[in-house]
Amino acid sequence: MTEIYRVDVEITAPVSDTEVTARVADAVANLFPNADIEESYGEIRGETHSLDRLSELLHRQEILDTARGEFFSNREGDAFSFALKKQAAFEGRVNFAVGEPAELGDIAVRVRVDEPSVEEYVDHVAPPTEDGRPIEG
Repeated sequence: MTEIYRVDVEITAPVSDTEVTARVADAVANLFPNADIEESYGEIRGETHSLDRLSELLHRQEILDTARGEFFSNREGDAFSFALKKQAAFEGRVNFAVGEPAELGDIAVRVRVDEPSVEEYVDHVAPPTEDGRPIEG
């Protein structure tokens, strides 16, 4: 049976005066290719309903445990949030932003889960691992 996931993903990224807006938009699109991206002065905003590309990159980079830690540590009710480094995203890599925000700002992502639960959706995007390998459920 195929799981049905209903999620709303909001993405925002500041664009400083020294940055090229299109490059920041490309960074967001590299990680969220299905996002509807809008450019406005000083900011990129995006909306999508899938973290499939992000999940694929988390698997490829073998950082599922790191992702799970970020997702669960920033959980609020039916939502979780995390921040990503813009330069890594521009290169098509996932690098979580922890600690002080980058000088030019980070990509902020907020995920609200309607169905199923936050835990089940996180398990879908970044499954639990054992010895660094995803546990098949």
